[in-house]
Amino acid sequence: MIEKTGYRATAKWLMGSPFKIRPVADLIREKPYTDAIAILDNMPQKGARLIKKVMVSAASNALNKNRKLAEDMLYVKELRIDEGPKMRRVWFRARGRADMLIKRMCHITCVVEEIGKKSEA
Repeated sequence: MIEKTGYRATAKWLMGSPFKIRPVADLIREKPYTDAIAILDNMPQKGARLIKKVMVSAASNALNKNRKLAEDMLYVKELRIDEGPKMRRVWFRARGRADMLIKRMCHITCVVEEIGKKSEA
């Protein structure tokens, strides 16, 4: 059985398309925590704001559970953007027609770990 390591934070049912948030996540995977936060601060996308909230929460979990850690000792081990449910809305059009407007949601999971601890897998 694979043992889960690292400090985790999850945000579910966020209003944002996973297709738009995943390119932002690709930029900061496997980067040091302080560098990842600096990158996210300078990005205009909504996904950067959502990911930053989850990353700050994961780092807070790490610092709260292990008092010897500091923010510069952490790196982003895993950052997963999963699809959530879809809300369907009716968009009325001309001549009695209707289109479906699909509002997508996502779940963001972030795992941070100490820089010195690399997995053996």
